[in-house]
Amino acid sequence: MQRIITLMSVLGQISLYVVASILLLVVGLGIGYFLFKNHYAKAGKSAAKLIDDAKKVAEENRKASLIEFKQETFRLKQENEREIRNQRQEFDREIKDKRRATSELEVKLSQREERLDNRMTNLDKREEVLNQKEQKVEQRKSELDKQYSKVDELIAEQNKKLFEISGLNVEEAKKIIIERVQEDMSMEVAQIIKEAEDRAKIEVNRKAQSLLANAIQQYAGETISETTVSVVPLPNDEMKGRIIGREGRNIRAIEASTGVDIIIDDTPEAVVLSSFDPIRREIARRTMETLIQDGRIQPSRIEELVSKFKKELDVEIRETGEKAVFDTGIGKVHPEIVKLIGRLKFRTSYGQNALAHSLEVAFLSGKLAVEIGSNELLARRAGLLHDIGKAVDHEMEGSHVDIGVELAQRFHENPVVIDAIASHHGDVEPTSVISQLVAAADTMSAARPGARSESIENYIKRLSKLEEICNEFQGVDKSYAIQAGREIRILVKPEEIDDLAAHKLARDIRMKIEGNVNYPGTIKVTVIRETRVHETAK
Repeated sequence: MQRIITLMSVLGQISLYVVASILLLVVGLGIGYFLFKNHYAKAGKSAAKLIDDAKKVAEENRKASLIEFKQETFRLKQENEREIRNQRQEFDREIKDKRRATSELEVKLSQREERLDNRMTNLDKREEVLNQKEQKVEQRKSELDKQYSKVDELIAEQNKKLFEISGLNVEEAKKIIIERVQEDMSMEVAQIIKEAEDRAKIEVNRKAQSLLANAIQQYAGETISETTVSVVPLPNDEMKGRIIGREGRNIRAIEASTGVDIIIDDTPEAVVLSSFDPIRREIARRTMETLIQDGRIQPSRIEELVSKFKKELDVEIRETGEKAVFDTGIGKVHPEIVKLIGRLKFRTSYGQNALAHSLEVAFLSGKLAVEIGSNELLARRAGLLHDIGKAVDHEMEGSHVDIGVELAQRFHENPVVIDAIASHHGDVEPTSVISQLVAAADTMSAARPGARSESIENYIKRLSKLEEICNEFQGVDKSYAIQAGREIRILVKPEEIDDLAAHKLARDIRMKIEGNVNYPGTIKVTVIRETRVHETAK
């Protein structure tokens, strides 16, 4: 189509050349006629010449146009033939590709048909084998049906004989069997419950130990607790007389200024300071040590030093409280609470410094809170303030727990902190996770080796109390408190206590110990049930 359009365009150009030549010829004739008409003969000759020239130009243009037309026609013909040849070659290639693809497809179809034939042959063989096996199964089933019929007849006959021998009817026999099944099932259910409890305890203990271990590892606090000094060493026994003074005026001045009893006995080179108030005792200790070093022991000097150390101790208490708040990072705290925290530095419990214990509980509570994804700062705050009542328990009535709750409420502390103070010794049930973390941290801080000390009398009384509690239960043969009171082992009478009752007994003893004995850390209750059978061969 393109070639046709091109050909028509060439023809149009040639036609234009022809028309132009004709127009030129006509124009020339017109000009000659005009010149001939106006100039007569001379003009006729010029017109004839112009006409000849115009004819020659027209002939030359016609020949040039014809040559150009033939050349363009030849060029278009060659291009058309070349394009037809290329299309024919492309068509031949496509035919070859299709033939090749068809050949490969025929090969694949042939192979697939061969595989299908093989599979059909195998299926036929397998079907034949299955038919043979099915016949054998049917035959075996028929034989088993006959044997089952015989077994049923034998069972019915045996049951009939058993009923005749036992004298029981069917309903009575069913009742006995059901009772036995129920008894067996109850034992199995109890065993399943016991196993589930054991697994739960193992998992809980493992998780708790992991959390506690992580918290203890992350907290690098001091492991040595400070104790309040109540004995002042003397350079020699002559110093006792100087402390007493003439007619006892020096010792009376010290006792009146500090409110502390000074005991001077036969103890060599030592003076004992006795007071229920640790702050007073600390002021007296510092005053006494300064007087001994200075050597000027007289009433005016005593009153001067007591006044000085009271002011210094007030500043030290405030700075100590501020440092504890800053170290724990618990934020803004009421100034009176800060002073109470500082007073804990001079308070001890079982030989453990109350402030060091509170800081340790604060950091451990924070680490445990991080482990379980709780509020770390709130846990630290509750841990630091959990024993705040000990700062003034010698001045106010009630336990340090009640006093701490009252103080926290007075200064508008967070309800979670108040709950932690109230529940850290188990006096009330905790209502928040942080309260439980504080109780756990308090137990860890108090129970670690070397944290606290107690007298041998209290130690013996506590162990005796544990054994007495265990011996009160029925079925207990012997009980032993071991591992410094950390574990109690109970030997029971096997004829009175079975395996399930042993679990119940351990739980009851544990609950009674928790309700009646004060102890640091935890106590493991182990119930041992042993059955021994003796026979003598003769």
